[in-house]
Amino acid sequence: MDIVWIGLAFMLGFLLNRIHIPPLVGYLLAGIALSFTSYEAGSILHEIAHLGVIFLLFTVGLHIRVENILQKEVLGVGLIHLAVSTVIFFPVSLYFGLNPEAALIVSITLGFSSTVLAAKGLEARNELSSYYGRLAIGILIVQDIVAIAIIAYAGGGIPSPWAALLLGLPFIRPLLSKLLLTIERDELLLLMALSLAVGGSALFEFVNLSGELGALVMGMLLVNDQKAEELEKKIWGIKEAFLVGFFLEIGLAGFPDADGFRFIGILLLLLPVKALVFFGLFMAFKLRSRTGFLTTITLTAYSEFTLIAGAVAASTGIISQEMMVILGLLTAISYVINAILVRYEDLLWQLSNPVLRTFERKVKHPDHQPVSLGAARYLVIGLGETGVSALKRFREQNESAVGIDINPDRVKELIDEGCRVLYADAQDAYFWEELDMKKVKTILIAMSGDIYTKTFIVEQVRKKKYEGIIRVLTQNIREAELVKESGGEPVLVPAAQMGETLANLSIAED
Repeated sequence: MDIVWIGLAFMLGFLLNRIHIPPLVGYLLAGIALSFTSYEAGSILHEIAHLGVIFLLFTVGLHIRVENILQKEVLGVGLIHLAVSTVIFFPVSLYFGLNPEAALIVSITLGFSSTVLAAKGLEARNELSSYYGRLAIGILIVQDIVAIAIIAYAGGGIPSPWAALLLGLPFIRPLLSKLLLTIERDELLLLMALSLAVGGSALFEFVNLSGELGALVMGMLLVNDQKAEELEKKIWGIKEAFLVGFFLEIGLAGFPDADGFRFIGILLLLLPVKALVFFGLFMAFKLRSRTGFLTTITLTAYSEFTLIAGAVAASTGIISQEMMVILGLLTAISYVINAILVRYEDLLWQLSNPVLRTFERKVKHPDHQPVSLGAARYLVIGLGETGVSALKRFREQNESAVGIDINPDRVKELIDEGCRVLYADAQDAYFWEELDMKKVKTILIAMSGDIYTKTFIVEQVRKKKYEGIIRVLTQNIREAELVKESGGEPVLVPAAQMGETLANLSIAED
């Protein structure tokens, strides 16, 4: 009965999410639990699992922008890390009985990091547009491209002569873009996204190529389209729901044997090595230790693409189903480890930054942060709509003000408009330690994000013995109280005042 796996997946996913562990771990555990009951996956579960992968790869294709990966920090770190990881994991894979072809495929995929975890974590912290967030996503895209190459290879078979016609797909991009522009209804936009993903998969399978590759290519056709982001949002929920089936199906294979558990144990011991290689490469490419640390934490997990590429390889007999069980459990455990690291990343940074900063190269970094605000009397932190409005108002009044933001594109855009803005990570305690702001009279924290991020910034500024005013945008009374406790002055969003005004106007009319 399908309701069994749906209900169990929901319950375990919900319970684990309550303790800040990714729900995907719960889905995998649900599959493992069902494997002990002799439950057999039906055709519906298998098809859902397949479609989940197809939809995931379609959304990945929507992000493969050339400008995001043609940076030496992205390409250099991404490719070198994969090469080093392969060298580390290959002998281990051979030791546990894999033949050279299988060992090479497994070793390369073990170098991947989780796209799902990274994207969700960065989105939750509102840091997808930050320098380190974009760096992490760029490296993940490099890994995803390699994963697709492995999927194409592992898919096996000789392409049909008709496959040459696929080279003409880029010529239909203008037609797809025009069609997207004419779609106004949300359900039609969703149907188009589903049609492109499934249609691309079916088209490639028809010419004896990997269906997963087809879904990715269809996504790539719409890269940089003005409706690409909207298209992704429409398919996001369905992709997430269908991926439940994929992880369940992996879990249904059950537990590995004793050798499998030893293999998992060694690979988990190598996870810190994988992280250290990342951090060392970031330092070699002249990034700040803070950027290297945050990006490393984001990328420290094994990847769902290890399972996806592995599943394709298993379907053609390159690797065994037993290996898929090992990779599934390994990935789940690494997700738990990553969830813990992300949850306590601020504490870990505070404990480790004196050591990590010693590895920082004494050069100008690509993510250079200011050490002085010059003669600015006002500092605006966070350049969303509210922050920009405040900054422009200061300029209209001929007041000396400067804004800082973690989004490099936003900074450049505002500089081009004539605003005085700087790139900086306001959550970096080291930034505040080094910053000279003796002339700053008032600080406005107008950034989005959770209240604890804002109170952390207030606390860092007060540690510098700053005695000026720190005004913080807050959403409710509870947030206002937390801001007061940290040493700031809360400014409530105008919802309450608007309500009072409406009531007053209504009373005056009576």
